Amino acid sequence: MLSTVSVHLLPSLLDPAELTDTTVVVIDVLRATSTITAALAAGATAIIPFAEVAAARQRATEFTTPVLLGGEREGKRIDGFDLGNSPCEYQPEVVKDQTILFTTTNGTRALAACHQASRILLAGFVNLTAVVDQVSNASDLHILCAGTDAKVSQEDVLLAGALTEMLSRFNKPFTAGNDSAQLAQQAWSFHDRQASDLEQLLRGGRGGQNLLNLGLDADIAFCATVDRFDLIPSLDRQTGTITRA
Repeated sequence: MLSTVSVHLLPSLLDPAELTDTTVVVIDVLRATSTITAALAAGATAIIPFAEVAAARQRATEFTTPVLLGGEREGKRIDGFDLGNSPCEYQPEVVKDQTILFTTTNGTRALAACHQASRILLAGFVNLTAVVDQVSNASDLHILCAGTDAKVSQEDVLLAGALTEMLSRFNKPFTAGNDSAQLAQQAWSFHDRQASDLEQLLRGGRGGQNLLNLGLDADIAFCATVDRFDLIPSLDRQTGTITRA
């Protein structure tokens, strides 16, 4: 059976019906999917994503046990929240055994667009190989890039290309399901041939420049570290909760 991988460069370019009963990998390299992966690796019990700040605040009032609020707007920690969107903040002494209510400018909104998918996984360079291994048997795979401020982001395109390229090397090869998958794969292949420094590439994109302007250089270095973690966050669309796959 032919296996295809389709890439969607922005949520706004996606027809949600395309995701019906498929596996979707959501990527927001800088920084939501990288941060969520780091939080679970640090021992967080679960992350509940919200598209809007008000919804996260309201849900916090409904818990009878303590929860943490995490997230950002315009790259900065939201007033009154316990954590921002820096993966470096999500240390075991802070998040172990905690439930985190999480909202970001781009990443959590991309997750909200996947409500018709049967399986939703989250990827960054930080867990690249683990994700490839997990989806290698999918017959109809979609990769959704969160982008930056409603614009295509270089770092998400590169990761989408890396996923597509690595999947194409399996014994059960994947073929590009749309032109965006081909473009992403070509972008990653060019980077790979040039042996370009991934961190420098991430620093040069719009998302990287935003973080540099905020003095968050360390976040870029963290998110550019390939295979830092061997785990995959998975969103259960019934419960709206992200846990380890």
